[in-house]
Amino acid sequence: MNIIRNIFIGFLTLALIQSCGIYSFSGTNISPDTKTFQVNFFQNQSPRIFPGADQTFTNQLQDLILNQTNLDLVTSGGDIVYEGEIVQDYVSPNTATSDITAAQNRLTIAVNMRFYDAKDSTQDLEQRFSFFFDYPASQSENTVRDEALQIIFERITQDMFNATLARW
Repeated sequence: MNIIRNIFIGFLTLALIQSCGIYSFSGTNISPDTKTFQVNFFQNQSPRIFPGADQTFTNQLQDLILNQTNLDLVTSGGDIVYEGEIVQDYVSPNTATSDITAAQNRLTIAVNMRFYDAKDSTQDLEQRFSFFFDYPASQSENTVRDEALQIIFERITQDMFNATLARW
């Protein structure tokens, strides 16, 4: 009786292991054939150009993919390729005071991204991503810009990652 029970448990365990398939703890859905990725420079083409924002964004996207996947970064011929441009960078009043002046401003940045998968062209994607950062109107944009870019770029790169590699 013990032998039959052990055989049954063995088959059950084997069936469960086989049914799980490939799973990634980072939530990615990357083909096993995909080994490399490439992030082309995201040039700032917005009407307002602040030096370094484009390089910061490109580096943040590269770092995110390096940290959340086992893919290798290459400068050309990547199995998957990200390219695009920063297309919007503007500040607008967000809330007003009783004397009709801005109480809070909003910095909004938008990035147009193109994603190419050399192994599976059905996964190719072109999409626009944007996010914002609110700050008190009493502060100048220059004093909050570094923090704002960090938060905005973190959100946009994560949204890009989710749309392309996590397939959310």
